[in-house]
Amino acid sequence: MDRKKVILLVCALLIAVVTAFMARSMFSGGGAPTAVAQKPVVTGPKVIVATRALPVGTILTADSLRYQPWPEELIEEAYFIKKDGEPDQTANLVGTVVRNPITAGQPITQGSLVAPGDRGFLAAALGPGMRAVSVPVSTLTGVSGFVFPGDRVDLVLTQNVNGAGTGQPLKVSETIIRNLRVLATDQRATPTVDEKGNSVPSKYKLVTIEVTPRIAEKIAVAQTIGTISLSLRSLADNAAELEMALASGDVKVPNGAT
Repeated sequence: MDRKKVILLVCALLIAVVTAFMARSMFSGGGAPTAVAQKPVVTGPKVIVATRALPVGTILTADSLRYQPWPEELIEEAYFIKKDGEPDQTANLVGTVVRNPITAGQPITQGSLVAPGDRGFLAAALGPGMRAVSVPVSTLTGVSGFVFPGDRVDLVLTQNVNGAGTGQPLKVSETIIRNLRVLATDQRATPTVDEKGNSVPSKYKLVTIEVTPRIAEKIAVAQTIGTISLSLRSLADNAAELEMALASGDVKVPNGAT
């Protein structure tokens, strides 16, 4: 084979290798530009929105609300709008009750909330099918004023029974109902706070709690046969024990109740 044929063969091989490499890059998309989706930036005024789903009867807390920019063309007069120079309005909404269901991220409207002291506040705070009953307490039976609206409590009944074989009356206590939500203390549906925003214990004579109709009947009977005391529950065990009680059938929730 002469020299010219060798050179032509080598050039052909080089062209084939380059062509194959270019074809591979083209089919793998290496040469195609990658489109990057950019999240649109909303520059409108800030409104108060729900940080999570808020069913009817939810008592708003500080972590239920936040400000979020909202398109100016979608602003409604019923929204809570943050204006320059005005203080944060979310603190004023803490303790109010949701009148209509609100989804996560939805703006809060003035007509969707009921404030303490407004007509229908307590009825709005109740879940569907639930009832409100009041229990008389003292400083001793009311945990020294450390029970606040929104807390969970157990009810303890203390009564006299005849001692076996002695005929002498004995004092006995037992927890008759567990994990009840406190709606109000006296006529206050929100805790009393100091200048730093901390809840202040206060004296009260009545505690209003949320119950099912069946539990309301039990409490009415218990008040006639003995003294009812409150036992404050830890925040850590409220949800777990309530779910266990529902699963075992100890607590019967009406149809449609939350």
